[in-house]
Amino acid sequence: MSEISLKNGLISYYGHPAGYIEKEKAIVDSIFNNEEFNNWLNSRKISPQWKDGIMERLIAGEQIYGAEIPIPIKNVRVWQLKPEVDIRMKFIDLDETIKNFGEPSMENYHSVYDGQLGTNDLEEIYAICNIDHPDGYKGHSMSMSDIIELYDDNGSEFHYCDTFGFKQILLNQDSQVVSQDMTQLL
Repeated sequence: MSEISLKNGLISYYGHPAGYIEKEKAIVDSIFNNEEFNNWLNSRKISPQWKDGIMERLIAGEQIYGAEIPIPIKNVRVWQLKPEVDIRMKFIDLDETIKNFGEPSMENYHSVYDGQLGTNDLEEIYAICNIDHPDGYKGHSMSMSDIIELYDDNGSEFHYCDTFGFKQILLNQDSQVVSQDMTQLL
């Protein structure tokens, strides 16, 4: 499966707001006009209308005329491993964590930040929590093995800070984190 998703009328491409659905047509930023995106739209029988600047306007939170739903900014929790966990668990990528310690478990983590950062973009959140800690941030600069939780009234999504970028992980009923290869999410 691809990294393209449709939720609440908004289309995301590899975590970036790419467009929106309006009257059964996709209004999509021209920079995303590629074979993968066209195949995704065709498989859903959605016809695209390619326009410049859509992504920037959506990122800025602008209510685009005709867009059914504005992008909601979610709350952010940053989770870091507790001081007492095995030091070898810290600052390693998800694959190594799973190989040596099993799936990450929330019982090994504590929240070092809970608040609003004005963005849902994981890289922006990383920069804020790595360089210019927001008020109320009580952890070390963000690094590998940390988890970003984006949440609102509809639930939470968890992202493991990996070697390069983030891997989305799902929390199961036993508070175990179940890794999810982002290429398999719709």
